[in-house]
Amino acid sequence: MLVVAANDFVGSRVLADAEIANVRMCGCVTWSQAASRIAAQANEPIVFLEMGGAPDHVIADALPATLDAARAGGNRLIVAFDASQIDLAAALIPPQDEILLCDATPAERAAAMALAVAEAADHRLNERLRDNDTARLARLNEEVARIADVLSRLSHRGSVDGMLARGYVSDRRQGFDAGVTAPAPIDPSTIRQAIRARRLRDRIVGEGLFEDPAWDMLLDLFAAHLERAQVSVSSLCIAAAVAPTTALRWIGRMTQAGLIERHPDPFDKRRVFMALTADAQAKMRSYVAALTAQGLPVV
Repeated sequence: MLVVAANDFVGSRVLADAEIANVRMCGCVTWSQAASRIAAQANEPIVFLEMGGAPDHVIADALPATLDAARAGGNRLIVAFDASQIDLAAALIPPQDEILLCDATPAERAAAMALAVAEAADHRLNERLRDNDTARLARLNEEVARIADVLSRLSHRGSVDGMLARGYVSDRRQGFDAGVTAPAPIDPSTIRQAIRARRLRDRIVGEGLFEDPAWDMLLDLFAAHLERAQVSVSSLCIAAAVAPTTALRWIGRMTQAGLIERHPDPFDKRRVFMALTADAQAKMRSYVAALTAQGLPVV
């Protein structure tokens, strides 16, 4: 495993983690040397990029070329960074198959190294993990659409049944075609209240029992959309209510699933904002509108 770090001191910490995982380290280079060393060392399948301890401008200058060299050589990448570097990492690392570690413990870093070694030898493990997450997101997407459709049908059926019960007689087609009406505006405070209720549940019942980062992030992004506010990656990780590494993994999965998208900050290339895609916005509106029509709370 080749290590890229700010200096030898930081690299020695990575070496200690590698010893825990029983992973052989073939060398440590600085960020300025990274791209050329990776390109020259094509037989090393794993590259560990340690962003901690390196100034932002150094990372911003060296990381794009380093990523290009690693991907060209088919290297498996592990990228570790501090919580303060979340936005920088998200802006410079397109969501692909890198293992991202944020404020990871030595045990978590060692586990990531061991996993990377296993994946380098056998890609089936990685495919299975990715397929499970993708399937879960697909089910979430389908379930939101299904619930919205069912509630909408029930709401419409209730209004028709009420007309018949009061003795109204109308053409069947007219009874089910009330014309197009503008959807009622959704108050963003309604969504924020749902988010607060979910966090209150965690505090009272116990954290970690109801982890649902994909839905928590969808709610936060929908509220921000209604408020016309921008959401940074670090802010979205907080909204996910899980460890930053887990949140970043779900952001990548949801981006690939077409639920959220990245918008670069036009004034700072080291930051991106996250937002719902147009399709996800429509589905969230339909879901909330259908709940409202049935007198049900947003959950």
